[in-house]
Amino acid sequence: MLLDMTREHVPVLAGELIEALDPRPGQTVVDCTLGGAGHARLVAGRLGSAGLLIGIDRDPTAERAFAELAAEAPCRTRFLRADFAAGLRTLAEEQVRPDGVYLDLGISSMQVDTRERGFSYSYDAPLDMRMDPDKSPSAHEAVNAWEPRRLAKVIRDFGEERYADRIARSIAARRPLETTFELVDAITAAIPAPARFAGGHPAKRTFQGLRIAVNDELGQLDAALPLAWEVLAPGGRLAAISFHSLEDRRVKRFLNDRAQGCICPPELPICVCGHEPEAELIGRGGIVPTPGEIAGNPRARSARMRAARKLEAGA
Repeated sequence: MLLDMTREHVPVLAGELIEALDPRPGQTVVDCTLGGAGHARLVAGRLGSAGLLIGIDRDPTAERAFAELAAEAPCRTRFLRADFAAGLRTLAEEQVRPDGVYLDLGISSMQVDTRERGFSYSYDAPLDMRMDPDKSPSAHEAVNAWEPRRLAKVIRDFGEERYADRIARSIAARRPLETTFELVDAITAAIPAPARFAGGHPAKRTFQGLRIAVNDELGQLDAALPLAWEVLAPGGRLAAISFHSLEDRRVKRFLNDRAQGCICPPELPICVCGHEPEAELIGRGGIVPTPGEIAGNPRARSARMRAARKLEAGA
């Protein structure tokens, strides 16, 4: 049985998200990554009785968090048990036109602190790391069945780990691995002693890479961003909070592309392409936590939010 960690979730950049989205009474807002519903509670408080909050999440624990929120929310509510790309696809098919859409990417405190989910290198637990426990593969399957070359690519590309090849070989040599601490031991043994704690815990990057691969997090994000923009009503706002460069680069590129105007070669004296921007960026360069928030919630340290407003056609 999963532990209920929903009440301990601390939303990151909460005030900044509300300012960027500017939710108002009667509007419809979509929370694509409900998690512990920390952001959702703040948004719901702004929507009033005529407003609608739609929560999306593939994690069954989030569904319980949403039930608690719905029981006390001052607005109408709806929950979709799905990954955020599939949830947004459903809304697009239903022609729902929200005024705000936001994503809080990566892993939530609720998932990390539920030890038996196997997300954390700090607790000994069965290898799992699935955001949706009903789907495959799990981290157990990845570390025990994937070829070392595939493991190394995942650890290098998604974890940005310089010792990925050595770690993959160490994992393969110690199979079968059953628990998170067994995986930590395999990782630590592969990293040269002087480098083991140079950038934090030696298993941090490998765990990140495996988690992203198991849950197809970057593929989900690449599919979800265009869908979120498609369903968003003109004048509506899209925001995404990311926690590492792989996510942030994708969000930045997507929003910058939509905020770009003329795409003619610079040598042309006048614009002939007629390309007009679709978006107005909110907070150029991204919005980061204040020192006070980081002091109170160290997990906020790497967070960055990017947001944009969808322009009216011809504006």
